[in-house]
Amino acid sequence: MPGDVDRLRELVHGARRAVALTGAGISTESGIPDFRSGRGIWAEFDPMEVGHISAFRRDPARVWRFYRLRIDVVRSAQPNAGHRALAQLERDGRLARVITQNVDGLHRAAGSDALEVHGALDRVDCLRCGARFGIDEAERRMAGDPEGVPRCDCGGPLKPGVVLFGEMLPEQVIDEAFALASTCDLLLAAGSTLEVHPVAGLPEVARRAGAPLAIVNRGPTAYDDACDLRIEGALGDVLPRIV
Repeated sequence: MPGDVDRLRELVHGARRAVALTGAGISTESGIPDFRSGRGIWAEFDPMEVGHISAFRRDPARVWRFYRLRIDVVRSAQPNAGHRALAQLERDGRLARVITQNVDGLHRAAGSDALEVHGALDRVDCLRCGARFGIDEAERRMAGDPEGVPRCDCGGPLKPGVVLFGEMLPEQVIDEAFALASTCDLLLAAGSTLEVHPVAGLPEVARRAGAPLAIVNRGPTAYDDACDLRIEGALGDVLPRIV
């Protein structure tokens, strides 16, 4: 692996417009469970019961009981060395942007200007009128509701500010992600299995544009046979070594 890390450092430092794409693997090192592994969130909870937009419309109180647990976990987490390394690469001008599938806000907490394609847990949205509130205000409203559901001023239930199953990703956000992938000269995929679409299509967009694809992950990914560099390892160990 030492030689691979040296090569990754050369790729990052030689790029003019490198982009990082991160997934749950970078946040598991901060103590946040992933979703799809044998010990992930969906091994314990049925996503169709607590993570689908139809479930929210049918029983928002049940969905909120699940998401309050997630919010509590995220609040106790801190950015790890991997998050901090990517933020430093941004500050150094080595990284144009971080695109993340994560909703925990840890990239922002580390100082990155992260494009959060799946939303964020620190905000809530009203599906009825489009209003948006921070999570602290949502919890204040939650405490005053007999069902524990935060309500908008218009009376509608406020939804966690993440993209649920059955919802489309915000068009402007996903368009920006694909624009970044199509104009980068290096895509660094870190902590993602690269299986969840449409974000999983970003590596192919970058490759078609001529950008090398480098992957750092624990476990296999969908692009292991199509990447230019593959490093198996902990992000908190590998990424600081390329700063």
